[in-house]
Amino acid sequence: QVQLVESGGGLVQPGGSLRLSCAASGSFFSINAMGWYRQAPGKERELVAVSTSGGSINYVDSVKGRFTISRDNAKNAVYQQMNSLKPEDTAVYYCNARVVLATGRWSVYWGQGTQVTVSS
Repeated sequence: QVQLVESGGGLVQPGGSLRLSCAASGSFFSINAMGWYRQAPGKERELVAVSTSGGSINYVDSVKGRFTISRDNAKNAVYQQMNSLKPEDTAVYYCNARVVLATGRWSVYWGQGTQVTVSS
């Protein structure tokens, strides 16, 4: 079983910054990709940023230039630095990992979610 534990959410004023962290633990062979999704009230969950083991990084257009995703492969961790936050960034943010298991099969895991609220 693989667990993803997130931290770093909270309340911040518009223009402020937050840093999200997520660490994977459990039994697995490797992590192919890690990223962040978010879900605002009444909206579908959307991909925010993803980082693959091959070095590819992608962002949703609405956060380009403001959010930065990074990984620490030694710690099986992913981070998201969020700057110039806007009220529309308010959502529950979920860590996501595509993991290769010891069997060679891959599976997708989710964190429990962390609330980010941008409000004055």
